[in-house]
Amino acid sequence: MKQVLIADDEAHNRALLNHALTREGYKVIEAGNGEEAIRLLKQHLVDMAIVDIRMPGVDGLQVCEHIRSNYNIPVILLTACDQLSDKEQGFKCGADDYVTKPYEPSELLYRIKALFRRYLLASNDRIVLNRVVIDRQNFEVVIGDHVLILPLKEFELLAQLAQYAGRLFGRDELIYLVWGSDYAGDERTVDVHIKRIRKRFISYADSFVIHTVRGIGYKLEVMP
Repeated sequence: MKQVLIADDEAHNRALLNHALTREGYKVIEAGNGEEAIRLLKQHLVDMAIVDIRMPGVDGLQVCEHIRSNYNIPVILLTACDQLSDKEQGFKCGADDYVTKPYEPSELLYRIKALFRRYLLASNDRIVLNRVVIDRQNFEVVIGDHVLILPLKEFELLAQLAQYAGRLFGRDELIYLVWGSDYAGDERTVDVHIKRIRKRFISYADSFVIHTVRGIGYKLEVMP
């Protein structure tokens, strides 16, 4: 089930959008401001963010910039502004789409589905970490002219972290996502595989690094 973050300081607007998305089978989490949206992104596996621009404190443009710097998910900006300059600013911040209020829920749902299809094709194909390219279709890692074939679980673990770069995953969560709910081993398996991945890519720390968050798990950071 796809999980969508709605960030809007108007509770009524969040409720209407939550209702429309839930009826279509999406799981929804709500943020009443930009600070809460950024916090929820760290805590949940979010597949898309729908963000209102005009929020007090951290506004929607800042949230969009944060997402672009840390996550690989589609972003739709919502606003009452209909000026070309406002839309231009939104797209410069990394928005994938821009919807002006008032809008028809059916139109927004079409846009959501279209963006998910576009990102699915991209995520199924390649994940680019600077010099390192993860080819999920062929289960290989490409570095320049060199092709590296990893053991399957190492590849799946690396791809999982890379697809949601910047997001912290707990060890138990990675066990579930990579090894499955019926896996009989313990969380040390994740530590062993992370150690092997780091050793393989020690020469490419300028492309990405995998950070350990003590007592919790791991996250992958793409180098600027």
